[in-house]
Amino acid sequence: MVRLEQVLDSWKAIRADTAAAVEDFPPGEFDFKPAADVMTFGEIARHILTAGHGLTGLLLEGDEQLGGPQFREKMARFVVLPEGAGAAALARELRASVEGRAAELASRPAEFYAGIVTRVDGARVTRLEMLQFVKEHELTHRAQLFLYMRMKGIVPATTRRRLAKQAAR
Repeated sequence: MVRLEQVLDSWKAIRADTAAAVEDFPPGEFDFKPAADVMTFGEIARHILTAGHGLTGLLLEGDEQLGGPQFREKMARFVVLPEGAGAAALARELRASVEGRAAELASRPAEFYAGIVTRVDGARVTRLEMLQFVKEHELTHRAQLFLYMRMKGIVPATTRRRLAKQAAR
């Protein structure tokens, strides 16, 4: 059985490393992308913030239809950072958003998480499964950020921690 506390703790840990990636990447290179048809580093980081904040916002509002033709309009209400905000503001908001949302989500009763919603792709899932999906979505995009970092010769925080533990043995 998946427990809410574990999902929220895991999401906060993933988000901390996402924010660290934003802080570690050179601010003047946020427009970097390895190919013409992919998002830039900055676009991916903003997408992580907007998707996580928006999808959990819809869950908290009780929205049961998370897709559909009004999806973009629904999500636009949850944009928390103006276009062009700098790297430091983005990293700060990544941290603040997940802390705030985790607290709001933790306050909901167990019955809330048993409710069924329809994801953007049409799949019907419980709210807890949807929250797990939000976390997995972020993890996927965080991996993209880490790849971009590696392409620039920057070692992600997760690897730095692992190497430090190995060196301490």
